[in-house]
Amino acid sequence: MTEKPLKNKKKADEDEIDLIALAHTIWRGRKRIIITVIIFALIGLLIALFSPKEYTVSTTMVPQLSNRSSKLSGLSSLAAMAGFNLDMNMETSDLSPYIYPQIVQSAPFQLEIMNTPFTFSDVDHPVSIYKYYTEYYQPGILSLVAKYTIGLPGVIITAVKGETKDTIPSALKEERTIHLSQEQNEIRKIIEENVTLVTNDKEGYVVLSSRFHEARLAAEVAQKGQELLQRYITEFKIEKATAQLKFIEDRCAEKQMEFEKAQANLASFRDRNKNVTSAMAQTEEERLQNEYQLAFTVYSELAKQLEQAQIKVKEDTPVFSIIKPVVVPIEKSSPNRPLILVIWTFLGGIVAIGWIFGKQFFASIKERWNDEQ
Repeated sequence: MTEKPLKNKKKADEDEIDLIALAHTIWRGRKRIIITVIIFALIGLLIALFSPKEYTVSTTMVPQLSNRSSKLSGLSSLAAMAGFNLDMNMETSDLSPYIYPQIVQSAPFQLEIMNTPFTFSDVDHPVSIYKYYTEYYQPGILSLVAKYTIGLPGVIITAVKGETKDTIPSALKEERTIHLSQEQNEIRKIIEENVTLVTNDKEGYVVLSSRFHEARLAAEVAQKGQELLQRYITEFKIEKATAQLKFIEDRCAEKQMEFEKAQANLASFRDRNKNVTSAMAQTEEERLQNEYQLAFTVYSELAKQLEQAQIKVKEDTPVFSIIKPVVVPIEKSSPNRPLILVIWTFLGGIVAIGWIFGKQFFASIKERWNDEQ
């Protein structure tokens, strides 16, 4: 009866002794902990002060899908509540919102962003992002330190291999294949990291975000990305209807010329044979009249189809409701200097305590090893 309580008391005493020993070990290494914490706090302070400012701009859009797609999206929402993901939009001719992020991350989209002139505070005229990062941009201190410390192997490899210039023959540039130089690819990666799009499946809206070192630049890039996304989706949506419209326009123009020619031939024959009553003349007039009537029927039918095709293009053109427009931000989104300082200070404490206990642990192992020897 009394053995079990005695064992529990002994175990509690051992735990208490262990905690006291740990506290004593930390107290003995307090100087090292304080010094390490101060060093890490200074590092965090430097990082917080020299980290480049970044501004984030986001715009929220709601794509207006077709009626059928709207009905099916209701079933998709009910299925999502039950834990199933039913992409009902794929059954319609509408482009699924799940594809929108792929459009934003595609090379043609990023190249258009890259080559569009924007406003920069340190340049007196609008320049493209490509030209700015290759001619005007000066990286910060932390970027240079990271480049020539952590990124030094990459710099050496690039220097050994040599920078690849855009030396593609003109014949290849006319192909549909996209060729990027080394500089273009690096700037494309910057745009890929800073311009993102997130879709909300349940609510049915998309959020396009832009993050850059200047507030106005971030807003202009977000506005341009919003316009490009709408244009890409519109072109995809009305591609088939536009091709059909172009085909009908060409046929309609041809039949209009044939109709006007048949009309002119009939009018010219009647002018030349006003007082002629022969059977041959009447037969020729009937033939010209039939040609005119046939050309008029075909032309009028194509004109109706042309009007319907134009209406179809307008109906298929998607409409985007801008719920949250682009606004130039006033406050920066990063860096969060107090949070950086707290994190580095806390990290310094952890490293110092880990160093103390690690040193004690390896010392005990070394002592055991010496005793065994």
